[in-house]
Amino acid sequence: MWSEIWATIVAEFSDISDLADAVRISLRLLVAALLGAIIGLEREWKSKNAGVRTHMLVAVGSALFMIGPMQAGIGVGDMSRVIQGVVQGVGFLGAGAIIIGTAQQRTRGLTTAAGVWAAAGIGVAAGLGMEMTAVLSTVIVLFILTLLPYFTSTKAVDDVDRE
Repeated sequence: MWSEIWATIVAEFSDISDLADAVRISLRLLVAALLGAIIGLEREWKSKNAGVRTHMLVAVGSALFMIGPMQAGIGVGDMSRVIQGVVQGVGFLGAGAIIIGTAQQRTRGLTTAAGVWAAAGIGVAAGLGMEMTAVLSTVIVLFILTLLPYFTSTKAVDDVDRE
């Protein structure tokens, strides 16, 4: 009886078949976490609501939503539906980061919400095994968040600082 229970437990934890799969999955999840953290750090340095943990969780969660179905053998057509679900779900999360302004106060959080959405896309890329695409996307997102405000009008820089 105990051997049957143990065999069942081992079978339930055998979704990673070999060392190569373990390294591949670990690398994809770690890349997603690291890149999400980089974006989150930038948001935290600017004292925004969604910071390191939020961006890391969104990126890792998105990567996991790609890795799981691929391990289960889901085809390309079905993976596109998984991606659509991730994008839609993160859209709701991003909406929570947006504070709608009144006539006296401006709407805030749009850039942070877009950063969360971008972190999800980066996580999807990492989860699909496109790590270099994820890294390049992170560099572009950081450029947009940190350097681009200096090349736009003074009003836009003020808006970014208040956001």
